[in-house]
Amino acid sequence: MLLEVDLEKRFPGFGSRVKFTLTSSRCGVFGPSGSGKSTLMNMLAGLVDPDRGFIRLNGKTLFDSDRKINLPPEKRKVGVVFQHAHLFPHMNVRKNLYYGMKRRRSGGGDIDPGQLIAVLQLERLLDRRVTRLSGGEKQRVALGRTILACPDLILMDEPLTGLDGQLKYQIIPHLQRVFNEFSIPILFISHSLHEMRMMTDDVLVMHEGAVARQLTTEELARAEACTTGGGYINLLELDVDRDHGDLLSYRWGEVELMVVKSHAAPEGGRFSLSSRDILLFKKHPEAASARNMLACTVRNTYTTEWLVGVELDCRGNSLIAEIVPQSVHELDIRPGAEVVAVMKASAINRLY
Repeated sequence: MLLEVDLEKRFPGFGSRVKFTLTSSRCGVFGPSGSGKSTLMNMLAGLVDPDRGFIRLNGKTLFDSDRKINLPPEKRKVGVVFQHAHLFPHMNVRKNLYYGMKRRRSGGGDIDPGQLIAVLQLERLLDRRVTRLSGGEKQRVALGRTILACPDLILMDEPLTGLDGQLKYQIIPHLQRVFNEFSIPILFISHSLHEMRMMTDDVLVMHEGAVARQLTTEELARAEACTTGGGYINLLELDVDRDHGDLLSYRWGEVELMVVKSHAAPEGGRFSLSSRDILLFKKHPEAASARNMLACTVRNTYTTEWLVGVELDCRGNSLIAEIVPQSVHELDIRPGAEVVAVMKASAINRLY
């Protein structure tokens, strides 16, 4: 994807001035409420007319104030998934989905609806009225309807904000599978760093109507850990291995991790671990209550507001711990140094 944007828009009490070029197919727009995220999305979708500038998608001009070009939304091949699903209440799931196919333009691609329905796991819902769907199910249907129109770009405007934590993490794997399977570029708009890290590779950071920074999602995560004071959150993809009564062992690549058994089904998924729940030792402790002790090599270090981030290589896996500067000198933390990372089984929490 190639998206080139240079736009201005004035509202009473607020102005938007955005300029950027994107080549990533999984990009986010990040920032607090009122920073201009939705204004940008509405201009890209053709729902708000900019005052001046241009929008070019894959070489095609969608808007150009100098050339008097302003394609209507239905001709831009830009799909939108809003925070609220906006499904047709008088139609069942099947009819809502197939409505998207009616909006295809000639030469617009050929996504197999059966394949998409399977990826979104909507088979058992096809004959159900949309008024009887959960919030997560409605968003999956809205996404499917948008994809079946075969857009060149999908804008997702805070699509998970209205869902509670459990539903939010249930729908994210569906989103990931869809965009991996059908290779449709997305612009994912959110104020949630967790959502950004799971859905995007690159991010535009919005501030007061402008693009303040353009960086990778990982760079954003480390920067936010420095400024918010909450620490860095490691995201771990784990495969369930064995049951140990009150604990479960999971495989993290070649590493075994012990995790406290929860009410959720004992299966693999995405887990979180705070950088501040990891202790570093120079040698393997002789005895400790913590169930996880991993031999690691220091890759790199970086300074946060008052701590030092330590990037570790744990048999091919990446892990970040945060320690006080005094510990860096006492443990001789430097690239290539060998350490033992220790964390409690209860510190590793399931996201989905």
